Amino acid sequence: QVQLVESGGGLAQAGGSLRLSCAASGHTYTMGWFRQAPGKDREFVATWTYGNTYYADSVKGRFTVSRDNAKNTVYLQMNSLKPEDTAVYYCAANTGRLSSDLISFARGYCCWGQGTQVTVSS
Repeated sequence: QVQLVESGGGLAQAGGSLRLSCAASGHTYTMGWFRQAPGKDREFVATWTYGNTYYADSVKGRFTVSRDNAKNTVYLQMNSLKPEDTAVYYCAANTGRLSSDLISFARGYCCWGQGTQVTVSS
């Protein structure tokens, strides 16, 4: 089982930036991010899968997902943050390639981090 460890959450003002990191202990082909706000379902944010990136419409143009293969680490650079970005952010991974119709669904991922809180104040 792949272990995922997130870091980098915290408090930011609206319009500010934060960068999340997620280090994987084993082989992963796909790594991405979901988030869950209080009282809401977990939702897809972004995913990196070997040369391809995918984003939720709500974060396109503001968030960037990238990966350092040598470190087996995925990053989420979050710019122009909004109060509605406030949530617990979860790193997710899969040891295989995901078809495009599964990329944005939690069931497509085998492994999850413990979550890191991101709070954006207005």
